[in-house]
Amino acid sequence: MSQESEYGAGQIQVLEGLEAVRKRPAMYIGSTDARGLHHLVYEVVDNSIDEALAGHCDDITVTINADDSVTVSDDGRGIPVDTHDEYERPALEVILTVLHAGGKFDNKSYQVSGGLHGVGVSVVNALSERLEAEVKRDGAVFRHAFEAGEPVGDMERVRDMDDDEETGTEVTFWPDTGVFETGDFSFSTLSNRLRELAFLNSGVRITLRDERQETEDDEAIEETYEYEGGIREFVEYLNETRSVMHEDVIYFEDEEQNIQVEVAMQATEDLQGSIHAFANNINTREGGTHLTGFKTALTRVINDYGNENDLLGDIDGNLKGEDIREGLTAVISIKHPDPQFEGQTKTKLGNSEVRGIVEGAMHEQLGTYFEEHPDTAEAIVVKAVEAAKARKAAQKAEELTRRKSALESTSLPGKLADCQTKDPEEAELFIAEGDSAGGSAKQARNPEFQAVLPIKGKILNVEKHRLDRILENDEIRNMITAIGAGIGDEFDIDDVRYKKIIMATDADVDGAHIRTLMLTFFYRHMRPLLEGGYVYATQPPLYRIRYRGETYDAMTEAERDEIVEEKCDGSPTQVQRFKGLGEMNPEQLWETTMNPDNRILKQITVEDAAAADKMFSVLMGDAVEPRKQFIKDHAPEAEWIDI
Repeated sequence: MSQESEYGAGQIQVLEGLEAVRKRPAMYIGSTDARGLHHLVYEVVDNSIDEALAGHCDDITVTINADDSVTVSDDGRGIPVDTHDEYERPALEVILTVLHAGGKFDNKSYQVSGGLHGVGVSVVNALSERLEAEVKRDGAVFRHAFEAGEPVGDMERVRDMDDDEETGTEVTFWPDTGVFETGDFSFSTLSNRLRELAFLNSGVRITLRDERQETEDDEAIEETYEYEGGIREFVEYLNETRSVMHEDVIYFEDEEQNIQVEVAMQATEDLQGSIHAFANNINTREGGTHLTGFKTALTRVINDYGNENDLLGDIDGNLKGEDIREGLTAVISIKHPDPQFEGQTKTKLGNSEVRGIVEGAMHEQLGTYFEEHPDTAEAIVVKAVEAAKARKAAQKAEELTRRKSALESTSLPGKLADCQTKDPEEAELFIAEGDSAGGSAKQARNPEFQAVLPIKGKILNVEKHRLDRILENDEIRNMITAIGAGIGDEFDIDDVRYKKIIMATDADVDGAHIRTLMLTFFYRHMRPLLEGGYVYATQPPLYRIRYRGETYDAMTEAERDEIVEEKCDGSPTQVQRFKGLGEMNPEQLWETTMNPDNRILKQITVEDAAAADKMFSVLMGDAVEPRKQFIKDHAPEAEWIDI
């Protein structure tokens, strides 16, 4: 046996302290892309929210600084600074440098906590070039600095606190540019999450400032979120662009075994539901026992009411959960002293006792509400009966589109030019706008791993139609069949035939509309594709510039002008404007859009389901005014004429 192939104790590495975090950051924050970058902010904010849940914090401020660092400050008790008995170092230093160190494990300091795993702020420290913490407590101001997770000197006692000075903690960190793919914090991404936290914690004031941008008055951009109505206001916010069936939001709260349960919901005339479940402020995107308990009780209560009042008509049996949830907006929030999440990313709640507690609270309080509000109850049941009839009409059409196995290929659409590989990890599906672009793409592609499906024109807006109508659309049926994983409740991500589904649309208004229509379909009926990161959009260049045998591509007019001046001495041989993918010949399409070595793809993901729900409703729903206002807000230079 050679020396190189030996495997023994000498080959076992022990990563000390935060070294493991720097070695494998994605294990702790999910990824090192923009999602992971913003996760750093959430981890620090979660500590402040935990102080608020414990009743010791009212104000939280998050500031994106001009140098791309972030500062999170609160008026809580302040991180302890006295000496830790075991480590013989200040508790502040221990919390920031030792994994699984914190005050959230024994339910004494914090009855409820989102950052239960105790890796939050120490992971932020490990993945920052520099972190500075300032604590106000015990009558003094203390500071400690760190670089790449390591202390820089000792904690300093800076000064005595003023008599009117409040306690609190301020953490500023500079993300490590060698770890993250981007260092650009998104105001809108942070805004969505902080607004969500304010809804979930009534009475807490959260302010977001951006020192990188200024208003017309030379002031930093700033937004403040504070909602005394809590998740009731959350439901009202989500329904701002929808037609509600009853004015008041159905709300109740309960507590059992120290587990707090809050439910708020409101039925709408819309077809798309919007249900969001949280556990200790964590958005449990994959659901869990709290969501299961909610759905089970909701179905039982409405069926019981419908049967008792003879409202189910001739639907032959009870209503199904999907019928009842059509158009329903709901927020379920539980606070648990010992939550069990599946995985470090905490996207699914696993506590078995929670299901029964939520079910019991729902059954009792929703049943009482219906007895006291019969008009609202009847309207909800009648809407569900209509949905049940439409569902049954859709079943036959659905059978025609469902792929039972990723290996079946006999029913693939005729327009699909499939690839040779059967490995979804390698396979790519280009959904091309128009037969012309589809034809070029079929000639340009690498048939070994690239498939092409042309679609004609604009597909149906699924935001406004039930499944039976959706499945009558040939282009949508072709997409469902090609992707191979089914649709809606029948969707199975394990059956997907391609793990890169690429929307290839023109870089114009029509192309953007077609892309939005496809995204609406994926979000409403194949959401796991977006959550799994399988959906992409091409980013074809707008211009091709030639000069002295060299070829340059530009994505924008500004980039074109820069290339002309700097690379072509102001006199290019040719400047070609690509009006659409269909105008590119196969060679150009391959070089600019399909070649993995050169192309630019934009991955489409869903970080905040509630924000996405509302945005699709604004852009694709029936209400005109919210959409008009959105366009006005985001196109300030547009000239509007009311007709």
